Amino acid sequence: MSTTISPVAAAEPGLRERKRQATSRAIQFAVLELSHEKGLENVTVDDISRRADISPRTFFNYFDSKESAVLGESHLTSLPDELVDEFLAAGPGASVLDGLRDIMLVVSVPDTEDFELHQLRKQVIHKSPHLLIQRISRMREFEVELTAIVEQRLAMDARAHAKGKEKPDQALIHDRASLTTQVALAAMRHSWGCWAESAESLSMPVLLANSFRELHTLI
Repeated sequence: MSTTISPVAAAEPGLRERKRQATSRAIQFAVLELSHEKGLENVTVDDISRRADISPRTFFNYFDSKESAVLGESHLTSLPDELVDEFLAAGPGASVLDGLRDIMLVVSVPDTEDFELHQLRKQVIHKSPHLLIQRISRMREFEVELTAIVEQRLAMDARAHAKGKEKPDQALIHDRASLTTQVALAAMRHSWGCWAESAESLSMPVLLANSFRELHTLI
């Protein structure tokens, strides 16, 4: 199995994006530290802004509430168009699972590149069950979006194989898309778990590639 990361996944952010990421990180650290110190219910946007050394107006440019700041920026519901186009255009000769791996490299690495932030967020969410529900909801939305994309890819591949001789079975394609997506998400969750529990500084791309490699040995 190839573990080459696509150009989309490997692209480095520009200066403006790095500054935006730094401000977002400062806000997230502020709300998480304050929540850990005195409980989320006792934290205000003004408190967060002072700790992050920004204005409340800047805070709302990044997050719409203190709860969303605790959850952090999620890349799970914002798949880049070029990445989706690349996945759909790969054709029946390319592995769908490998394509999903490349998508997950893009959407999951930003969520896991800061171990300290991740650990602090996990502690705060553990004390706030309603935030855990919101986080699960995010994952479900991502699963629905990803399943639709996989279904589109499988339908395109089926038409290419049939060469117009027969109509693809849409019900079967839908079921396969759902199963394929859930299997790929299981590999992603496995790599997340390895990353969170590992005492070593293994990068998420390496762990994700390892999880998908193990998946291929099983199927």
